[in-house]
Amino acid sequence: MIRELKTFVCVARRGTFAAAGREVGLTQSAVSAQIKNLEDTLGVALFDRTGRAATLNAAGQRAVALADEILQLFGRMGSPDSANDFRGALRIGAISTAQTGILPQALVLLRSKAPFIEASLVPGVSLNLLSQVDAGELDLAIMIKPPFSLPKELHAEVIAKEPFVLIMPANIQGDDPRQILSDNPFIRYDQRSFGGRRVTQFLRERKLEVQQTLELDELDAIVKMVRAGLGVSLVPMAGLWLEHAEDVRIIDLGEMTFFREIVLVSKYLQRDTPLLDLFRRCVIDALEHPAR
Repeated sequence: MIRELKTFVCVARRGTFAAAGREVGLTQSAVSAQIKNLEDTLGVALFDRTGRAATLNAAGQRAVALADEILQLFGRMGSPDSANDFRGALRIGAISTAQTGILPQALVLLRSKAPFIEASLVPGVSLNLLSQVDAGELDLAIMIKPPFSLPKELHAEVIAKEPFVLIMPANIQGDDPRQILSDNPFIRYDQRSFGGRRVTQFLRERKLEVQQTLELDELDAIVKMVRAGLGVSLVPMAGLWLEHAEDVRIIDLGEMTFFREIVLVSKYLQRDTPLLDLFRRCVIDALEHPAR
């Protein structure tokens, strides 16, 4: 019956039998047969059927939450008795600032708690990482929160908020962010990236016009361009550049401060599996107790 419950939850998340079938690797008729078997066992209809459409009824809506609980309990039955019992592979996607920021310490913690786990790290930009998790090519990803709703089968947990600041060469005077942005060449965080969209939104909302001179996606590359005297930029407080922040002037945006949110993304049905939960706890621990 666990198989039927997993299919039922998938149908509820995906919205149709056909979409759920593609997710779990079954034909639409096989999905329909599993749902019928579950309904017969429970003695209650879970969907209102009209032609080819199937919509969760009141009983089905109540059952989804209970099915989630059952599946979580079932997953915990297979939890290792000790860390040494964790085995297998964990495919982790990460944006560049996560690779050089929280991940090293999180992976050290993971190795200490589960030494037999083979972790592989896949670098990428947020949009690509999201697609890879969705396709099942990655178990999870640490990335920037998308500016749109995730597919129903994906789950995202905010793990950090990174404030943006204004950075400039050391020889630029003044402390007014508006004036500095208006008077100097601007190096833009790529507008196609999730983080770059936050910069564009900020400039639009504040009605700030800038003299764009370059557009880059790599934060550390942006900071190098600023150090070289090519312009000013709005970047998050994240990345290797923070280790040499004394090379540039940093101005806090005060009441204008905006953020990018960093999320841990995984498949909805896999979010509470023992290994993913262990990795999540390692990430949270690394964030709460950063290495010095």
